[in-house]
Amino acid sequence: MTKPDLGAYGAFGHYSMWQQLSADQLRAIEGLGYGAIWAGGSPAAELRWVEPILEATSSIKLATGIVNIWTAGAGPVSESYHRIDNAYPGRFLLGIGVGHPEAHTEYKKPYDALTEYLDKLDEYGVPKDRRVVAALGPRVLKLSAQRSAGPHPYLTTPEHTAEARRLLGPEAFIAPEHKVVPTTDAEKARAVGRKALEIYLNLTNYLNSWKRLGFTDADVAKPGSDRLVDALVAYGTVDAIAARLKEHLDAGADHVPVQVLTRPDKLVDALADLARPLGLN
Repeated sequence: MTKPDLGAYGAFGHYSMWQQLSADQLRAIEGLGYGAIWAGGSPAAELRWVEPILEATSSIKLATGIVNIWTAGAGPVSESYHRIDNAYPGRFLLGIGVGHPEAHTEYKKPYDALTEYLDKLDEYGVPKDRRVVAALGPRVLKLSAQRSAGPHPYLTTPEHTAEARRLLGPEAFIAPEHKVVPTTDAEKARAVGRKALEIYLNLTNYLNSWKRLGFTDADVAKPGSDRLVDALVAYGTVDAIAARLKEHLDAGADHVPVQVLTRPDKLVDALADLARPLGLN
């Protein structure tokens, strides 16, 4: 198994809720040199919104971040993968994950369910190197490297990226998401960051992940300590933000999906400001 075409994905992508992006924004983001759009949320298995995004652009890749295995069956998702890949060869990366127990009453034995889902993707011919798995803890990180191109960690730090690389070796494709608030006002940035983190402070898998990284019960208690917010949300000058994002690359990431916490009409400008210090076209 090989990694996805890293040259095509580039070092940085953009993470967004796909519904927020117009065709003009998509083309602008592509023109700035971001290699992929990572579409957030838990979309339905049909993925009918993917082709319009790829049609509106010429080369940028699209990845799901993530398809939830509890709400989107492996069979229909596989059909969608093949439909999209046939129309736009090499431009679609299937991200899947188990979500979290608080959101799904049927959530039980997530590792076994994820393994069974990956078995079905194999059965339906979805290539291992065209899929990634949402992963935080060591067991699922290892599974992601064994059964897919690698992990797509969410709400982690460069220290987590370094540990993932150490655990998985050189072949895994590691693509950690990181949030950004484009402001030099620390209090404003922390307020925006806390609002974005609010839901995750209820979720056991994220709390456990942060504690493994050395954060305390006090750090992860609502509304989240300054230390936690500062670790998970980059802010400051564009050079400072870019330096923080590049820490993931230095730690072993192949590709970093950047989620900018700003109004949709300000998004392209914020990504444009970051493009130069990130070394994009």
